[in-house]
Amino acid sequence: MTTEQPGNPMPVGVTRSKYSNRVVLKTILERSDGGLELVGMRVVIGGWVKASKEVTKEPLPPLPPPSRPPPPQQKADDGIGETEPKDSSCMEILQSLIPCLRSIMKGLGFHGNYKLRKSSKQLITTPLPPLPPQPPSSPSSLIAFLQVSDGSCVASLQVVVDSSIAPLSQLLHIGTCILVEGLLGKPSVEGKHVIELKAEKILYIGTVEHDKYPLSMKKLPIERLRDYSQFRPRTTTVASVTRISNALTLATHIFFQHQGFLHMHAPVITTTDCEGFTEKFQVTTLLDKVDKMEKPNTVMETEGVSLEVIKSAAKEKTMLVEELKRSGSNKEALAAALVDLKKTNELASQFEAREKSKSETSLLKAVKLNFSEDFFSCQTYLTVSGRLHLESYACALGNVYSVGPRFRADCAGNVAERSVIEIEMTFSQLEDAMSCADDFFKFLCKWVLDNCPEDMKFVSKQIDKTCIDRLQSLISGKVEKISYAETVDVLGKVEDKKFEIELKWGSALTAEHLSYLVEVIHKKPVMIYNYPKEVKPFYARLNDDGKTVAAFDLVVPKARTLISGSQNEERLDILSSRIKELGLPREQYEWYLDLRRHGTVEHSGFSLGLDQMILFTTGLSDARDVIPFPRSYARADN
Repeated sequence: MTTEQPGNPMPVGVTRSKYSNRVVLKTILERSDGGLELVGMRVVIGGWVKASKEVTKEPLPPLPPPSRPPPPQQKADDGIGETEPKDSSCMEILQSLIPCLRSIMKGLGFHGNYKLRKSSKQLITTPLPPLPPQPPSSPSSLIAFLQVSDGSCVASLQVVVDSSIAPLSQLLHIGTCILVEGLLGKPSVEGKHVIELKAEKILYIGTVEHDKYPLSMKKLPIERLRDYSQFRPRTTTVASVTRISNALTLATHIFFQHQGFLHMHAPVITTTDCEGFTEKFQVTTLLDKVDKMEKPNTVMETEGVSLEVIKSAAKEKTMLVEELKRSGSNKEALAAALVDLKKTNELASQFEAREKSKSETSLLKAVKLNFSEDFFSCQTYLTVSGRLHLESYACALGNVYSVGPRFRADCAGNVAERSVIEIEMTFSQLEDAMSCADDFFKFLCKWVLDNCPEDMKFVSKQIDKTCIDRLQSLISGKVEKISYAETVDVLGKVEDKKFEIELKWGSALTAEHLSYLVEVIHKKPVMIYNYPKEVKPFYARLNDDGKTVAAFDLVVPKARTLISGSQNEERLDILSSRIKELGLPREQYEWYLDLRRHGTVEHSGFSLGLDQMILFTTGLSDARDVIPFPRSYARADN
């Protein structure tokens, strides 16, 4: 038997956490034999109960009574043979007949030495030996079968716990955390499990308040899980999505590191608007000072009813409730009074909230914020993109990339914070960026299939049956490249489909346009390039026609724009003209223009939304289901 002890080598492929001395379940359950090679191994595992069952262990049946030994056999007096034991009454009868038999023999003339021997051995009655003592029958005991997951894989390990080891009532609830030591063995009951852990010691129990734990309920729809972002990683779906996200992030670093890129962090707080036309989140500490300023006294009235009147009514209703409680005579009247009081208090709360909002709004209008007194002494924002800052390092180090959060305040109903992968390459043009984006996208698809097979099987079974085939076809397929002008021309000739928004040259392509282009016309990913300058960031390089810029989008099925990129404008005069044309505050971009004044170079890059890539990979449709703690309009709960 292999014993899992510090210092002892573990079997090949079995990983013990260096910092907690527990075995990671993935290294047991995802072995080619399902873990059978590890039977007899003592391990410590930890995780959370996902399902449980309690059964009664039947006592062993009592041993059957031993068979009684036969009574000792008797030999005949003449020693010739053995005779069957005779009943004592028969022997007495025979002995009484001997004298008669002798008289008959003499009368017949038998006078020799023949004589009938008298049996010299009397019947011996031997008492039976006493029965051996029987063990007392053991009372019935309980056994718990726990399905335990530690988040390392889709499968869970069955843990068998006897009631003599720990109180089962503390272990059975879904969400209970346990740390247990035991022996791996074949399942005691045939089923879907190849191996189970027979618990010998329970080292830790993290109990659950069962009636308050949201995952104790039956399977919740994924939309409901958004209300419990602190617990939803314990579900199989969100755990698989998280492992896929981790694999995509790791693949990103491997791809760019192997291509000679350097990783850097782009700042989250910035003074510039990277794209020139986005709604930004402003960062300031001045509102704290406004809150401390004296606020005007206001009395809010609505349709002749003031807040003071409502509060006075609530006070009277409270006194009525107390009086009815003391009397206890009219329960129906008490119930009605309680309902009335509750409604009055709710109305008062609404009036108070509206009054507070009104007073703060009027105060902010009256106070002009002086940003020179702010923390950064100027207006600052959460970054929309890090590509401008990446250019600074690319123009010194060659090729760089970054993975980090980006923020947009113009996405009501969608997420405001996303994780984005961005790159910048020097001495490169539009075609180079498009080629790199194509290679990177296919690398990600292949990496997920090769390194997350069990998670992808689960996703294929539970979410999107076509996800695996879709990724495989993209790896071996070719991306169609088409210009914006060609796209408008192709979609303009469509006769069997009427688009909600008519497509004209110069307008942005809608999700409906992109979906038809990718899924109906080309039936594969499409890379659209040379967009009108009005729909792309100000820094995209202006083409010779003066109308389009060297920018591109990679569009995949389900109308997702996964990658957006461009060759950036390296000419100082044209970039300055674009900033002026869009009315951007030039002083905020002077540092960016310096890169054109001193050692300018042709460069290009792109960005890929990690959450969009996860949606494409898994077949899910809402980014709020793949971002760990999604921030969306009116929602930032934790």
